[in-house]
Amino acid sequence: MADVNVIKQPKPKTGVPARLFERVPLFEGSLFDVNPFALMRRFTEDMDKALGPVSEEAPQFSAWRPVVEVKEEKGKFLVKADLPGVEKKDVKVTVTDGVLTVEGERKQETEEKREGYFHSERSYGRFFRSIQLPEGAKADQASAQFANGVLEIALPVPEAQQRRQDIPVTEGAKVKTAAG
Repeated sequence: MADVNVIKQPKPKTGVPARLFERVPLFEGSLFDVNPFALMRRFTEDMDKALGPVSEEAPQFSAWRPVVEVKEEKGKFLVKADLPGVEKKDVKVTVTDGVLTVEGERKQETEEKREGYFHSERSYGRFFRSIQLPEGAKADQASAQFANGVLEIALPVPEAQQRRQDIPVTEGAKVKTAAG
């Protein structure tokens, strides 16, 4: 039996996975056999590994974007934003050049005291959401209500003309075109 020498290569210390830079064939076989979703998933996983934290202790920050519901109903443009943990004094609503902006700051502080144990946690974060208003929205007649962590904004808008046209669906016949 032949002897084989195995040399173990040290792992890179950069935090970037070594396999990211390996030359791996992306298209094995026909171009039509490639699953674009698998390709994107692999690309995303590799980028997450390359750009993620170098160590487990590295902090991970995430921006908070409040959930916003927008709808037009009965001549009003309605915006509803869930802002849990936010106080009314920390919310600002403005309209500039046809854009509604909701911004503010969330401050959360929690403390837990038990016998021989104390835990304190604080988190702060600014948020900012902009929504394009429909043409003809009357910003000077807007109203905003804030209660129980929910902000509701209403602006009068002209009733939109219905631009819907039903198209009959037939079975088995070719579609007629203007050309022939």
